[in-house]
Amino acid sequence: MNRFANPTRFLRVASAVLPWSAGITALTLTAGFVLALLVSPPDYQQGEAVRIMYVHVPAAWMSMFVYGNMAIAAAVGLVWKHPLADLFSKAAAPIGAGFTAVCLITGSMWGAPMWGTWWVWDARLTSVLILFFLYLGYIALVNAFDDENRGTAAGNVLLLVGAVNIPIIKFSVDWWNTLHQPSSVSRLGAPAVDGSMLLPLLVMVIGFTAYFITVVLLRLRSEILQRKIQSIRFTEQTHS
Repeated sequence: MNRFANPTRFLRVASAVLPWSAGITALTLTAGFVLALLVSPPDYQQGEAVRIMYVHVPAAWMSMFVYGNMAIAAAVGLVWKHPLADLFSKAAAPIGAGFTAVCLITGSMWGAPMWGTWWVWDARLTSVLILFFLYLGYIALVNAFDDENRGTAAGNVLLLVGAVNIPIIKFSVDWWNTLHQPSSVSRLGAPAVDGSMLLPLLVMVIGFTAYFITVVLLRLRSEILQRKIQSIRFTEQTHS
C-alpha cells in the first residue's frame, strides 16, 4: 500500500484504471438492464415486481461493501497514517450513502406489493437504515471541526464503531424471524435463485462495483488535485 501513498503515483494508476472501469460500467449496466428487463422471466409468485431485485440487491451489497472498505481505510488511517486512506473514506462516503438510499427506496417499492406495506421495523430494514445514518453521520462529523485532522480522526472512530452493524445486516435474517427473505445467493450451498435470474443479477453487481470504482477514483483525483492547488496558493501567499 505504501507504493500508492505518493499522490502522483496514485494519479498515474487512477488514470490508467479509469477508462477500463468506466467502460466496464457502461457495458455491464447496459447488458444487465437488458437481461433484467427483456430476458429474465417474471417470478411465478411475485410477477414483474421481482425485477426490482436487479437494482435493490446490488445496491444492498454495495452499501455494505463500501462501508466495509471505509472501515478498513479508517483503521489504516489511524494506525499507519496512510495519506490516501482518509481521502478514500471521504470520497466513498457519499457514494455509499447513495447506494444505501437506493437500497431503502427500492426495498420499500418491492415490499409494498409483497408485504402490503412500504415499511416495517424489520431487523434487516432497521439495520440498513442505521447504516444510512452512519454514512450521514460520518459525512457530517468530518466536516464539523475547524481542524480537519480532528474531524478525520473522529470520523474514523465512527466508521470502526459502526462496522459492527455490517454483520448484523448480513445475518439479521438468520438470527431473527423477520419478514425479509433469507439469503438466496450468498448462502452456503447452491444459490436459491434460478440461473435465468442469477446471471443478470451478477452482471448488475459487476456494473455497480465498476461504477463505484469509477466514481471514487474520480472523486479521489479531484480531491488530490484540489489539495495540490491549495498547497501552491499557500506557498505563493507565503512568499509574496
